Amino acid sequence: MVTGNSFSTGSTRKRLRRERSICSCKSPRLSHKSSPRSFNFYELDVWTEIAKFLDGKSLVKLALTCRWFHGVIMQDCVWKFACLSHLQVPAPDRTEFKWIQLYASAIDGSHSYAFRDKEKHLDWMRIGAFFLESPSVILSQRLTLPLKIMKRESLQNMLGSAGACLLSGLRTGIWIADLQLVRCPVCELDTCEGTMQALDARHIELFLSEEYQNCSWEYEQIGSHKLKGPAKAASATIMDLKHITDRPTADVFNLKLWAGRQNDFQPKAMITFHAVAISTNLQANQGLLSKFYVMRAGTGGEIVSIRVTQQLL
Repeated sequence: MVTGNSFSTGSTRKRLRRERSICSCKSPRLSHKSSPRSFNFYELDVWTEIAKFLDGKSLVKLALTCRWFHGVIMQDCVWKFACLSHLQVPAPDRTEFKWIQLYASAIDGSHSYAFRDKEKHLDWMRIGAFFLESPSVILSQRLTLPLKIMKRESLQNMLGSAGACLLSGLRTGIWIADLQLVRCPVCELDTCEGTMQALDARHIELFLSEEYQNCSWEYEQIGSHKLKGPAKAASATIMDLKHITDRPTADVFNLKLWAGRQNDFQPKAMITFHAVAISTNLQANQGLLSKFYVMRAGTGGEIVSIRVTQQLL
């Protein structure tokens, strides 16, 4: 008896099973004349794009799986994408080192005091990365913008009178900023609790330079500013002159957005695409001494690092 779409014969059931059988997949890239061995299951362009969405740790793990993946992962474009994605900055026009080297030097926990003056170092905090599109910056020890810094005076005069200056001759590109805590240089006692903070900024290629590693390049002091009388906070900022009027840069001066409240004495930092700033509320004091240092790539070379140190009087 047959009712509706029901089937009662065995031959029909067998025919149905044959019609539902699973067939092997045939790739359109594999013609009938091609050998199965000639088919490449790994598409280089596809895996290159996939690798761009991985972080450094995942990239290394994938590269260790086989030689083929190692060749894909070691492409410079993969590490360039990973580095720029991690640092959240645009790409520079040129670099002197491979991007895997730049990526490693930016995230391996290295900082300037780890190379020199280890005995003075106490603690540090990575602020982040910013981008210098122009070779000129506004360097200031306070989070206001005095008009006097635009006048043509010597660096020492500008820093001494206004605590700010227009600094030119910097190497453009990606810069890394750290907040350092070091021993106060006033005394050499290990039991002294006096500390000094430093805004430490460097070009991303600095630590890879042989001249930096062998201490051929040294910091030079370009000026200082002494604030007599109680100081409410120790602050410092570096801003790309070309982007001084950008909205994100203007947020650096809006302390309500990022600076600590009156009773919060933990250091705070603010970073944008083209600026970096720090601010630390201070307890009762007699004043603040700020010193400004630069490191050049050889005599008369480009500035590759800036350091602003601040200590209580």
